[in-house]
Amino acid sequence: VQLQASGGGLVNFGGSLTLSCAASGRAVDARGLGWFRQAIGKEREFVAAISWDAKSMSVANSVKDRFAISRDSARNTIILQMNNLKSEDTAVYLCAAATGRGAYSDKDRYTYWGQGTLVTVSS
Repeated sequence: VQLQASGGGLVNFGGSLTLSCAASGRAVDARGLGWFRQAIGKEREFVAAISWDAKSMSVANSVKDRFAISRDSARNTIILQMNNLKSEDTAVYLCAAATGRGAYSDKDRYTYWGQGTLVTVSS
């Protein structure tokens, strides 16, 4: 499975960004696709995930009132819509494909990782 993340950039405090992650290769082997983020000096943090059939999803409590995840099945792409961005959202956002079972928030469930896209929120 290959994952290509895009859509990061510089945005003002309170602004919005849309991240995309395109899956290719044996993407059908994935049970779900998710987004994690990692800020400098911090642990990798779960953001959101969606099952391959889009019937279930999970969004971290810290962002659930501002972020939404969806899937474009025609393009094998997942979308992370981020609104009302804050300084603490600044991080590299990575998409990943889960092949194991368990909680979406469990990093160990994810076998394939994309290269990440940088989101910088300026105050």
